[in-house]
Amino acid sequence: MKLKKLAQILNIPYDGDDFDINSFATLEEAYDDNIVFFDDVKLIEKLKSTKAKAILTTDKFKIFAPKNSIVLICDNPHLSFAIASKYFAQEVFNFNKKANIHKETHIGANVQIGSNSTIEEGVVIYPNVTIGQNVHVGKNSIIYPSAVVYGNSKIGSNCILQAGCIIGSDGFGYAHNKLGEHVKIYHNGNVILEDNVEIGANSTIDRAVFGSTIIKKGTKIDNLVQIGHNCEIGENSILVSQSGLSGSTKLGRNVIMGGQSATAGHLSIGDFAVIAARGGVTKTLEGGKTYGGFPLMLQRDWLRKQAKITKITKN
Repeated sequence: MKLKKLAQILNIPYDGDDFDINSFATLEEAYDDNIVFFDDVKLIEKLKSTKAKAILTTDKFKIFAPKNSIVLICDNPHLSFAIASKYFAQEVFNFNKKANIHKETHIGANVQIGSNSTIEEGVVIYPNVTIGQNVHVGKNSIIYPSAVVYGNSKIGSNCILQAGCIIGSDGFGYAHNKLGEHVKIYHNGNVILEDNVEIGANSTIDRAVFGSTIIKKGTKIDNLVQIGHNCEIGENSILVSQSGLSGSTKLGRNVIMGGQSATAGHLSIGDFAVIAARGGVTKTLEGGKTYGGFPLMLQRDWLRKQAKITKITKN
């Protein structure tokens, strides 16, 4: 989209040079055909060094923008981004072109495979599976009935997708206008499952706003688990049934999330950490320890606390 057209849609005055904007991007990943939005003072240094050609931000932050970037001033950059994201939304289900399917595969009845998708040798796809466009499924992976893989997803080798799981669905993100109405943010990234990943029945993994939601090799995810947009799950991690990660959560390697445990967004959990069942993570945690309860603390402290409460209230 031309920058002037985008400014017009957002009701932002602009009469400078016109050029094509290819997509939105993060501050650190943007290049000269991208636009970014900025409203977080904690990311000032990333704003200063961004290579984005255009920046949506408020008047108070424009002085921090790089000199070679064009600044579009608006009252609510997050809302402006949400409105604009609709115009960059990617098609995720298109079946007009042929998929590339290796002859040594097994494809069940009523399977739909999208345009330009690639299905490698040894893959087994059971009935009623839907795969969007530009999807890659690696060797010897198995996709069980009624699973859905949205467009642009990357599935590694030896992966198992259990029945009814959803890979690459739209993330849950909204901006809010002055009337309190919810304005949808269209998610234009993808999901990457590395090799030897298993996704349980009816679990969902949302695609990124931009960039990728990444599940690294060897990770095992149980049934009924929710992974939010832009999360990154380290190698050989385990997420037990009904656990959930809010957007942009990052797990190190070999992290274990017990049943019904959950995280707030934009935090990290270190390598080999364990979150006991129903633990609620609201801040970044160091690895190698076992945590539990809510407010979260070391699991041994949580158990002692519960024992004391039980003793006090026993009589």
